[in-house]
Amino acid sequence: MSFEIVKGDLTKMEVDAIVNAANSRLKMGGGVCGAIFSAAGPRKLQEECDAIGFCDTGQSVITKGYGLAAKYVIHTVGPVWRGGSHNEPELLYSCYKTALETARENGLESIAFPLISAGIFGYPKDKAIEVAVAAISEFIEKNEMTVYLVIFDSNIYEMAKKLFPSL
Repeated sequence: MSFEIVKGDLTKMEVDAIVNAANSRLKMGGGVCGAIFSAAGPRKLQEECDAIGFCDTGQSVITKGYGLAAKYVIHTVGPVWRGGSHNEPELLYSCYKTALETARENGLESIAFPLISAGIFGYPKDKAIEVAVAAISEFIEKNEMTVYLVIFDSNIYEMAKKLFPSL
């Protein structure tokens, strides 16, 4: 079991699954979601997401990876930041937990996450990093899986490495 924070492009990760920071209707969006759909092949991925139809905040669903290096995409819906007093930390923690459980239930050995909710959903980046690290660390204490937190932006990557230098 291992966990590492890396700088890079999530869509190019050679892992069993990458995680999409999805919207509840599982529609192609912007940011990391748009990049994943574009790299996977938007039509096929959208058709499979449309068949699923909906995903609640804090929950996760799985689809094929299509044109990605990853075999699967696990879609999770993060909370929109509303000041922190509307269960945002618990919902964000649940995103990581349910995505990891979905990976385990499907026999996957490696998974790569973006920093969920820290883009257009407005979650403060330092707080989002702390929740991600807590949820992933708790999971890998009891489960055998290789987990990456993939950060594209250099400044956010440096922030994460300062907060958690051992990762």
